Amino acid sequence: QICLSLVKLLFYLAHSPLGSIVLLDFQPRQFVMVDGNLKVTDMDDASTEELSCKEDNDCTLEFPTKSFLLKCSAVGKCEGINEKKNLFNAYRYFFTYLLPHSAPPALQPLLSDILNATGDLRYGINETVKAFEKVLHLYKSGLYLQKRPLLLKDYISLKGFRTVEGEDYKCWPSYSHLGCLLSIHSTEEAAAICNSQSQCQSFIVTQQRTWTGRPLASFQSSWTDLIPDTNAVVYIKRSASSGERL
Repeated sequence: QICLSLVKLLFYLAHSPLGSIVLLDFQPRQFVMVDGNLKVTDMDDASTEELSCKEDNDCTLEFPTKSFLLKCSAVGKCEGINEKKNLFNAYRYFFTYLLPHSAPPALQPLLSDILNATGDLRYGINETVKAFEKVLHLYKSGLYLQKRPLLLKDYISLKGFRTVEGEDYKCWPSYSHLGCLLSIHSTEEAAAICNSQSQCQSFIVTQQRTWTGRPLASFQSSWTDLIPDTNAVVYIKRSASSGERL
């Protein structure tokens, strides 16, 4: 969410009515999340000036660990230098820390492509926005889910009940520090996640939603502490419930 919001902001800066705007003091502390959108808190160090040049060698974009040679345009300006400076700073301050984590395994290669392409400045901001929107579409639609055996049949569903909230086993990347709370596309995906975790014996799909509209599911190592809840359904592994009275 943070990275997508950032590239949309950089897209606007690259195509602003004033021209391409560069943030000269590009640091995480200069940004704040407002209603799920990333905003710049300080525009004092923003500039629309693009470096003047006579030849390509005048257009070196330098960073502490990397440098890039850009083209000198026919009008004597370094082509896209403001856009590319913003984008590489987004890569080194945000993408490298956030993109390798949290995504479902099937989407991680696509995020790695974005990471590598922006780190080498092979992508401009237009291509970066399109790449992020593709990942978001796959994530929201569930199209990233690989065909696999249907696993929900291995679970018993109990409508009108939920498990007692409390500290349980933890997983990554959980939305709760007390247990294993993950976003899912469907109960079938939740069953697959539960099957992949040795501690998991049951799960419940909560009423909570993420910023993409996906429901959150709570995965638990026990199912015995049930309480009535007309809005809930708890799913219990048949292997865990065998021999027990439901």
